Amino acid sequence: MTTMLASDLPLPRIGRGKVRDIYAVGDDRVLLLTTDRISAFDVVMAETIPMKGAVLTQISAWWFNELEGVVHHHMISADADEIIREVPALQGHRASLAGRAMLCKRTTVFPIECVIRGYLSGSAWKEYAAHGTLAGEKLAPGLLESAKLEPAIFSPATKAETGHDENITIARMREILGDEVTYTLESMTRAVYTLGEKLSRDRGIVIADTKFEFGRDKDGHIILIDEVMTPDSSRFWAADAYKPGQPQPSFDKQPLRDYLDAERRAGRWNGDAPPPPLPASVVEATSKRYLEAYRRITGSELSI
Repeated sequence: MTTMLASDLPLPRIGRGKVRDIYAVGDDRVLLLTTDRISAFDVVMAETIPMKGAVLTQISAWWFNELEGVVHHHMISADADEIIREVPALQGHRASLAGRAMLCKRTTVFPIECVIRGYLSGSAWKEYAAHGTLAGEKLAPGLLESAKLEPAIFSPATKAETGHDENITIARMREILGDEVTYTLESMTRAVYTLGEKLSRDRGIVIADTKFEFGRDKDGHIILIDEVMTPDSSRFWAADAYKPGQPQPSFDKQPLRDYLDAERRAGRWNGDAPPPPLPASVVEATSKRYLEAYRRITGSELSI
């Protein structure tokens, strides 16, 4: 399987995110094509990560299947042959679709990232350590880095196509979306995370935090969209190595984050685009982490 920086399919392309290319399939469906692009700190790297797109798509597909009966979602199929049968214009493009494409219901997307934090880590820990708050709201004093948060904290953020997402309060989310939608999104976020955190822990992975996106379909239903509990949207830790009071070994893009943090501390990168070039060792280590995350979560090796 070759790496893919960008796709070129015979469908109207309606969007290009940091990682996914989005194509229209008629009026009521979209094709999400997950490339091997990678972003960190909201900056897209110049290099690709082998197998990353397939890992993200297939972990999401696995979770969508597990979530049947818990929440409604947008996935129709993540199987290349089924997609080609549904969308004959893609005949001859199977190599581009295999593993990395998902045919989905089209929705009107809510402009909020629904972040849920089960553990105090990353930017949340940095804010708490400095101010005792998360998104400006006070947390209990004396918490350790990587401490388990009980209950998990719902911490919405605005979505940014470029630049950095911004944490907001739930009160601000209500101003943007209204009380009813905010309540529904938080409830769905908690339901998905509760199931995902338990299933993952049983497989040796702690999902420390994750983010979800939701949209409203043509029938007016709010459904789960985009990716679900992947190494791009989540912080994965090894359960057998978990120890509060320190950073945790991760099964996500941590090798990339660590490298970029070192470049920032050394004054070689200011945190904005363009990013520094990635050494081959960082690319390889990151690819291995993605594949290991897939194996741990699903219990099988990734097969395309």
